[in-house]
Amino acid sequence: MKLINIGFGSMVSEERLVAIVSPDSAPIKRMVQESRERGMLIDATYGRKTASIFIMDSDHVILSALPPEKFGGRTQNQQTEERD
Repeated sequence: MKLINIGFGSMVSEERLVAIVSPDSAPIKRMVQESRERGMLIDATYGRKTASIFIMDSDHVILSALPPEKFGGRTQNQQTEERD
């Protein structure tokens, strides 16, 4: 199982990850609110502003304070290391 560091010592499983999105659009904000109401929201921001949102295949939504650009490089680097 490969883990992605989402900041402040928190990690998520790369295999369970569906998407990493920015929190700026209205549909994403609605999705976060609906997840909060269903009890499927995990806040890993440690009180900081949400910069990225992880959508998992288990229907969980995870908030992170690190921007989405940081994670694209991490997962791509891991994929190229696996091929070598």
